Amino acid sequence: MISGIITLTTDFGISDPYVGIMKGVILSVNPEARIIDICHQIDVGALVHVSSLIQETYHFFPEGTIHVVVVDPGVGGHRRPILVKTERYLFVGPDNGLFWPIVTRHEATEIIHIKERQYFLPNVSSTFHGRDIFASVAGHLSLGVEATNMGPAIDDPVPLELPRPKQQHGLLCGLVMRVDHFGNLITNIRRKDLEHFLGGDKPIIRTRGLAIKGLRETYGDVERDEALALIGSADCLEIAVNLGRACDMLGIKSRNIIGTEVEVSRG
Repeated sequence: MISGIITLTTDFGISDPYVGIMKGVILSVNPEARIIDICHQIDVGALVHVSSLIQETYHFFPEGTIHVVVVDPGVGGHRRPILVKTERYLFVGPDNGLFWPIVTRHEATEIIHIKERQYFLPNVSSTFHGRDIFASVAGHLSLGVEATNMGPAIDDPVPLELPRPKQQHGLLCGLVMRVDHFGNLITNIRRKDLEHFLGGDKPIIRTRGLAIKGLRETYGDVERDEALALIGSADCLEIAVNLGRACDMLGIKSRNIIGTEVEVSRG
């Protein structure tokens, strides 16, 4: 079932016309399409970041949603444009690993190498496949064109190694995966990782000289400008500052904090 909903996630930013142009292409193919922006502020070329973000968001949409994801440092090169079909969703974008977690999570996944040029724009540039291929293909898919019409099936998508938390020397060690608009640090330590490690103990969370004892339920459980740790909406360990910015408290820019180590010990 195709819902007619198309989401867009890119590293294009919002100061250029690129996202708007992609929407224009989609609507030119299907004027009834409903387009939703997930995020366009992905760090340029940050495949791990966008892959993590897509995992966090895709399943909140209705069945039949088409997710277009364009973080594509290899645009115009040898990387393939692909379509990933799961039981409930379609994903369109470059074959550079960003869909790898989707592929490995769903057993019934079909992967199509998008090759049928009748579904592209007439003139395909070497630098804007988001416009000339991915947006156009998504528009046709939203009209009910079968995924298998787009090209041959493949079984060798490009993998992407995502960092996972690990236990070593009595610590649970993870990484900051992204910094949200509020300056909160979202880690790759999931609730179940933390519960398995802690048992019934309370945690002490450390990163870049900051030590936080215990978990809170909400940001307002501590005083203004006080740091805290909690399980956020992504079901991952999050480090925050009440009415402040955790990334600023650590004295580094949000872009540079990605990959910062986070250690959890038993308190």
